[in-house]
Amino acid sequence: MRKTLVIASLIMGLISAPFASFAQETANEGVGGAIGEWDGSRVVTTRYGQARGKTDKDGTLSWLGLPYARPPVGELRWRAPEDPLPWKGVREARSFGRSAPQFLPFFGIRSGSEDCLYLNVWRPAGPEAKLPVYVYVHGGGNSTGAADMLEDYYGYGVASKSNMVFVSMNYRIGPLGWFVDDSLSAGAVAASASGNFGTLDIIKALQWVRNNIAAFGGNPGNVTIAGESAGAMNVLSMLVSGQASGLFHRAIVESAYKGTASVAEAREASSGVVASLLVRKRKAKSLAAARSLAATMPPAELAAFLRSVSARDILATQEAGSVGMTGWPNIIRDGLVIPEIGFDAFRTGDYPNKVPLVIGSNKEENKIFQYFSKSPDWKSELYVRLASYGALLWKAEGVDVIADAISALPDHPPVYVYRFDWGAPDVRGDSPLPGTWGRRLGAFHSAEVSFFLGTRTCLGPLFTSRLYTESNEAGRGSLQAGIMAYLSSFARTGDPNALAPGLPTWRPRAEGSYGLVMDAPGDEAVFSPLMESVTKESVLARLRAEESPEIQAAILERIGE
Repeated sequence: MRKTLVIASLIMGLISAPFASFAQETANEGVGGAIGEWDGSRVVTTRYGQARGKTDKDGTLSWLGLPYARPPVGELRWRAPEDPLPWKGVREARSFGRSAPQFLPFFGIRSGSEDCLYLNVWRPAGPEAKLPVYVYVHGGGNSTGAADMLEDYYGYGVASKSNMVFVSMNYRIGPLGWFVDDSLSAGAVAASASGNFGTLDIIKALQWVRNNIAAFGGNPGNVTIAGESAGAMNVLSMLVSGQASGLFHRAIVESAYKGTASVAEAREASSGVVASLLVRKRKAKSLAAARSLAATMPPAELAAFLRSVSARDILATQEAGSVGMTGWPNIIRDGLVIPEIGFDAFRTGDYPNKVPLVIGSNKEENKIFQYFSKSPDWKSELYVRLASYGALLWKAEGVDVIADAISALPDHPPVYVYRFDWGAPDVRGDSPLPGTWGRRLGAFHSAEVSFFLGTRTCLGPLFTSRLYTESNEAGRGSLQAGIMAYLSSFARTGDPNALAPGLPTWRPRAEGSYGLVMDAPGDEAVFSPLMESVTKESVLARLRAEESPEIQAAILERIGE
C-alpha cells in the first residue's frame, strides 16, 4: 500500500503546475489587537491586523494568503510554529500563499517556499454571522500538495451551497514537515522535539480559526475538520492528538490509510538526510563518514549547519527514485503530539477528541495509480481484479478497522461510513464516465472531492474535460447536492440526517449499519445500504478462495504480501 501512496504524489505532480504566486507581502511588525465583528465587509479585522478580501465565485467572498504563523525559516526551521507578527495598515488578501517546498518528480523540479504557512477563507456574501466552519486539509502523501493545487480544493462550493465558512491551509511537508534530530530541539518548546512539524502546523491553523474566525462570521464553537488521502490521515492525527483538544467538533475522513511512523523510523530517515547534506556540502567524503561526523559534532554546530542549508539542498537529498519523498515517515508516534500507540488509540479508546465522524473510501481507489503506472495494462483482467482487491484492502485498513473500533467503545461518538461508487462500472460494464474511462479510472482515489466540496472540476482542466460530460451532468449534480446536504447537516448537528429531509437515512455503524453507498448511475443520485465490513484477513481469504493461483500470485506480489 505504501507503493500506492508513492504513486499518489506522482499523480498530483503530473496534474498540477507549480503553484500560485506568493501572497502579497505587506506584513510589518505592529501591535496586535482584538478581532472585529463580521459586518459584511470585504475588510476584516483579525488579531494580527486588517485584511481585504475579494468577491469570488458563486456569490462568495474570499481572503487568500492569510498568515497563521510566522515563516518557519532560519532559527524557526524545524520548530513548532509561532504566532504571526501583526501588521499595520490593510493587508491585501487576494492571492494564495506559496506552497511548501516539495519535489515534483514528473516535472523534475523542486518547487515552493519555506515561507508557506498561509491559509484561505471563503464565506457566502451577506450579513449572516455564527456560520458553521469547515476546515479542509489537502492531500498529496504529506510530501506534495497545497491548498490551491487544484480548484477541486477551493472553498466557494461549500460556502455558497452549504452556507458555511470554509478554511484551507498550507502546511510543511516531507522532511521539512516531519524530521527528528536531537540537535534541533535545544531551547525550543517541548513540541518541537516531536518532529511533527506538519502536524503542529495544522493544529496552529485550527488555533487561528478558534481565535479569528468570528471576524469572518464563523462560529468557533462549531468547527468541522475534513481531509482527503494524506489530508484524511492528518485529520485522524487531530483526533488522537491532545494538542488539538477542543479545536474542532466533528471530523470527515476521506480515503485515509491507517499508518503512522515510529520515532526510530523517522530518526533513521532524518539521519540519512543529515549525512547526505554533509556529503553534498563537502564536509564528509562518504555517507558512512558523514554519519560518524554527525554523531560527534556539538549539537549547536550541527543544528546551525542544518538550518544554514537551503530548502532546495534538503529536497536534493531525495532522489527521483524515491518518487517525490512520498515514502517519507510522517505522523510520528512521539508520545507528545501523537500517542505512542498511534491510531491504535481508536481501539483502546484512549484518545482525546471523540467527535462525530464521517469516514469512507472509494470503490476503486487504486485504479488511478495502476493507470498511471501502466502496470498491469488497463485492458487486462488482472487490472480489474487488482483494483478490486486493492480497494477492499484500503477500505479494511483505512475505514472499517477504525469505524468498528470506535463503534465498539462505550460512550462512543457516532461513526457514519460511506463508499463512493460514482464512475465505477456496473455488472454489465456500464459507467457514467465516457468511453473506456470507467474501466480505466472508475470510482478512483480523490474522485469524490468535488462532490463533497461542491466544486466543478476533477483533477484539473485536463481530466475535467475528459470525465465530466453533458451526458453525466445531471447525475453529477444530483449526487453532489445529496452528498452536500448530508455533510451540511453533519457539520451543523453531528448527524447527517437531521437537516437532510427526503434523503435515505444514513445510519451510524453502531446501529448495525455497514454504511451508505453514494452513486448516480443515471440522472438521479442513488443512496443505498453498504452491504459489508471487511478486514485485511477477510480480503486475503476471499482472494485465495475466489481467484486462480496465477491471479493470486500477481496480486499478492503487487500489494506486498
